[in-house]
Amino acid sequence: MPKSVIITCAPTGGIHTPSMSPHLPITPAEIATTSIEAAQAGASIIHLHARHPETGKPDPRPELFQQFLPVIKQSTDVVMNVSTGGGLGMSMDERLLAATSTSPEMASLNMGSMNFGIFPMLQKYTEFQHDWEQPFLEMTEDFIFPNTFKTIRYAIEKLGGDHGTKFEFECYDLGHLYNVKWFVDQGLIKPPFFIQMVFGILGGVGADADHLTHMHNTADKLFGAENYEWSVLAAGRHQMPFATQSALRGGNLRVGLEDSLFIGKGELAKSNAEQVTRIRSIIENLGLTVATPAEARMRLALKGGDQVGF
Repeated sequence: MPKSVIITCAPTGGIHTPSMSPHLPITPAEIATTSIEAAQAGASIIHLHARHPETGKPDPRPELFQQFLPVIKQSTDVVMNVSTGGGLGMSMDERLLAATSTSPEMASLNMGSMNFGIFPMLQKYTEFQHDWEQPFLEMTEDFIFPNTFKTIRYAIEKLGGDHGTKFEFECYDLGHLYNVKWFVDQGLIKPPFFIQMVFGILGGVGADADHLTHMHNTADKLFGAENYEWSVLAAGRHQMPFATQSALRGGNLRVGLEDSLFIGKGELAKSNAEQVTRIRSIIENLGLTVATPAEARMRLALKGGDQVGF
């Protein structure tokens, strides 16, 4: 029997800006509500960022996370994954602050430095609600998102070693899989671990189905299929097709307004739950089942919701 499909939902992220959609969650209350709705719709993992409540700018302050993490925990048994990606331009210490302060079951970790170009959005969006939005997009034309071996090691040792937090290892290109392999060989990453393959970000691997096949096959060769769980996310219009392909190949998937603001061509998603409901319907119509949070915890060997700092 095929394994159930773990759905991760990323409700807000740090890439899209408030002017791009009125449905993008900004305040802690909005992030809590949309996360609970996504969990009720079938997500077993919620990948979380925080934003400044008034401007919507990505904000790493732990006190903001503490305004929505306990609320989500009280209402669901979903696994909460605190981002260490933060917002583009933040230092590694800033990016780690929320996770080290809250000691979550999971945290994301980018597995290599890269050009991270979201400046092409300026061709589509020309009017902005807040002064920070346009310069934020513009600066990514001359920006490298730094994730060196030293900072990756620091994050793994700090969060994994000190807090028992497991990681969503985000791999935006083939070389990032080999970076994971290096840390596996050093004994710093132990199975079972979770690989999130990311497609369609300018600066990373393109959203081409052949690339998905090659990334998956390479990961199997590097790690052994029995040692890791793999998942796929794709940006924008590629979100649902790539998520479906992952499920068909025995993988897991991620949706959410961090990755795409849309539910269909030219149609803004009104909520994260709408995207989760859509992909859940596709999964079940394919004869597959959706994993519960308990199944996700077991397969990823997580420490449990009673061991977190919120």
